[in-house]
Order: sequence, then C-alpha cells, then structure tokens
Amino acid sequence: MTDKVKAWFGVPKAVIAMAHFPALPGTPRYDPNQGIEGMVELMRADMNALLAGGVDAIMFCNEDDRPYSFQADFEAVAVMTRVIAELHPTDRPFGVDFLWNAKAPLAIAKSTGASFIREVVTGVYESDMGLWSPDTAAIFRYRQQIDAEDVRIFANITPEFASPLGNRSVAQRARSTVVSSLVDAILIAGPMAGAEPDLSTVQEVRRAVDDDFPVLLNTGARLENIRHFLNVTDGVIVGSSLKVDGYTWNPVDPARVKVFMDLVKQIRKEIA
Repeated sequence: MTDKVKAWFGVPKAVIAMAHFPALPGTPRYDPNQGIEGMVELMRADMNALLAGGVDAIMFCNEDDRPYSFQADFEAVAVMTRVIAELHPTDRPFGVDFLWNAKAPLAIAKSTGASFIREVVTGVYESDMGLWSPDTAAIFRYRQQIDAEDVRIFANITPEFASPLGNRSVAQRARSTVVSSLVDAILIAGPMAGAEPDLSTVQEVRRAVDDDFPVLLNTGARLENIRHFLNVTDGVIVGSSLKVDGYTWNPVDPARVKVFMDLVKQIRKEIA
C-alpha cells in the first residue's frame, strides 16, 4: 500500500467525507426561498457533524444539480466558490468535485485552497447525460495554465450512471490512466451514488497499478463492507452512508459518522 495517502491526509486508510451542496442557482431543483444563505446554513450543519465525527478530509460537491450537465455555468462556479471559502475546514484537507466539468473544480480549488479534485478525466462513456468524452489533455494543461499543479487529480475510471465504450478491461484502463494521463489517484465507483462496486473490480485495479500508487473506493462505503474494502484500498470517499437513514439527500447523521469512524480507526490499528 502507498504512503502517499498518509502524507496527504495525515493517516493511512483516509476517510474523505462528502459535503453535498443543495441544488445551485440555474439548476432545476434550486430553491430560491432557501437562497444562498439557507444553503450555507444547511451545509454548515453537515460540516460540523462531519468534522466533529473525525473524518480525515472533506469533499465539496454539487450533488443535487440534477440532471447533470457537462457545462459548468458561471453562477454555479461562483456560488460554490463563495460557500467553500466560507465553510472549508482549516485543520484538515478538503477537495472539490463538480458534476461533470473538470475545469470548474480546478478553478474553485485554486481560489479556495483545496488540495485535490475528484473527476472523470479519461475515457469515453455512454451515460445518462449522453456521450461523455473528457478532454484529458485540456484538463491537465488548464491546471498548469492557472498555476494549480499542487491540486491533485483523483480520477474516477468507473463513473456512476455510465458505461465505458470499448473492450479494454478495468485493469487495462487503470494502467493506462496512471501512465499516460498523470493522475494522482485512481477511484473505483459503483453504478450510482451510494452503490458499491464489486470487490473483485477493486482488487483487479489494485493489482494492475504499482503498489505505491493510491487506489480509493469512490462510492458505497458502509459499516458492513468497509473492512473488506480497506484491506484492498488506500482510503474511501463516503457520503450516503453518513446521512440520516443512509439516504443521499438527507442531512448528515452525527451518530452514523461516529460509528463509521470508530470502526475505521479500529481497522487501522488491526492493519498496522
């Protein structure tokens, strides 16, 4: 397993917890009665619960901007930047995810001090949003152009709500993403938010890349499976299972956060 994750997050087997934005202005589910101030207060409560529960990092995401778009609008980037600048933790790392435009989180990260982004930056997919074809070269050149090369790119190679085109195995795609696309970590997701991938898929990716290259679980981490996944991966990104009733669109449940982190800390001791 890699020491990079420990260097980045201060612990092995890092837990990155999702801070989900309500729908942003310009999207169908935006609530003008709630407004930006109401959004801030909802997210502040979630943040307080996650930080008090001891997660190792926070990932901000425009999760409720359904249906998702490949185009990042000015108002969405502006509001995310404003809210993250106000709420981000100062005692542990944080990252940004924008569904689905990889340049947007790089710009937000540059503005707010985030140390990583989560995006799909390689491959071609058929998806709920239509044909999905990220421009890998443009994304990495943009990172260099805005002097954001200290922002790590965590690449999801099995994106939710999508299927890859072509016949390469997930192991082959993982190897080529690491070698040719210069990403900083590989993420493995299930078929949708909150759903776990097959453990065998994660194991296949782990075997395919160098031992010192970070591989993280991207969706589906729960009390019932976290031990199995942490035996294979260098950490997890978790959202839905830390919410009230384990439902993605509910508020964060402080009790669920505590129980989850207590188990992770126990697993870390056992693996050490």
